[in-house]
Amino acid sequence: MNIKKVFLSALAVVSAVGVFLSTLSGKPSTENTLPDNSKLQIHFIDVGQGDSTLITCGGEAMLIDAGENDQGTNVQSYLEEQGIKSLKYMIGTHPDSDHIGGMDVILYKFDCETVIMPDEAKNTATYRDVIDVMKNKRYTNTLPVVGNSYTLGDAEFTILSPGKSYDNSNNNSVVIILTHGENRFLLTGDAQEPAEKDILACGIPINADVYKAGHHGSSTSSSDEFLKAIQPTYAVISCGEDNSYGHPHAEVLNSFRMAGVKVFRTDEQGSILATSDGKTITWNCSPTESWVSGNGTHVADLPDPDAVSTYVCNTSTMKFHTPDCSSAKDMKKENRLEIQTTRDDLIQQGYEPCKGCKP
Repeated sequence: MNIKKVFLSALAVVSAVGVFLSTLSGKPSTENTLPDNSKLQIHFIDVGQGDSTLITCGGEAMLIDAGENDQGTNVQSYLEEQGIKSLKYMIGTHPDSDHIGGMDVILYKFDCETVIMPDEAKNTATYRDVIDVMKNKRYTNTLPVVGNSYTLGDAEFTILSPGKSYDNSNNNSVVIILTHGENRFLLTGDAQEPAEKDILACGIPINADVYKAGHHGSSTSSSDEFLKAIQPTYAVISCGEDNSYGHPHAEVLNSFRMAGVKVFRTDEQGSILATSDGKTITWNCSPTESWVSGNGTHVADLPDPDAVSTYVCNTSTMKFHTPDCSSAKDMKKENRLEIQTTRDDLIQQGYEPCKGCKP
């Protein structure tokens, strides 16, 4: 027996009863009761190792992703606490379970005008659950088209990606730039460097005050070129405490620190709220001051990427080492390359740092 489907069926019955009772009381069940319709609020919901972002403006609401399978009811409760009764948009950035796992619960509970997901199917129970709910509620998927814009109250968002199909599911993430007055927010799902390059080439400006760091702060995203184009004041990282991926990665935190970006993290600070009045952005907490990666590396301990040093490269394994590393000493002569250069230059050439000597 599929326990999740049984739960969803029960939830549908409860929802139907709720609609009936609301009708008797004269209160439409789809009327949102948001606190301040004149402002835009972005809730970066703490869903552990996953993503879920609620955006409200002008009495309208949009949800981007809904965390893992076990987070659906948590996201539901969070939305209800904010007075959400219906959604204008539901975006599933890509079909990984840490993004759409709870989406079936949300689509069952809340009526939604427009569902946006990339043109990518995945042979998983998680993906099938979402599709089953959409069929049950007669939702059709709106494919993301680069350049298409949508309104949310006084705010507007534009699709930046995907502009093509990628082999890597993360790069198929729906990426948007959201504008509210003078404030801009960039939300990138799990888009990695190949998608970032295509976003830069699409011609739509991506400068933003707030950047939701791609792929939970992984070094596969937030490339130097991309970050320079964004020039964010703030970055928000959604990841789980003590996650097995080491998110956020030290390289990304160091890039933010060197660029003077103020960082917020759900693994340290829980759910994070940004409020825009069209000119200024306020937060429910202060930026983090720890600068410690998910695997415990303090960014202050990282080597200067621009410092020229002597390294020993293994042209077979494509690893680079310090000269006194045991792996460098035992390296076969035909694979050994000793070079004076910067750490960043070696990484750009395709080499990876040794995990033992950590050059």
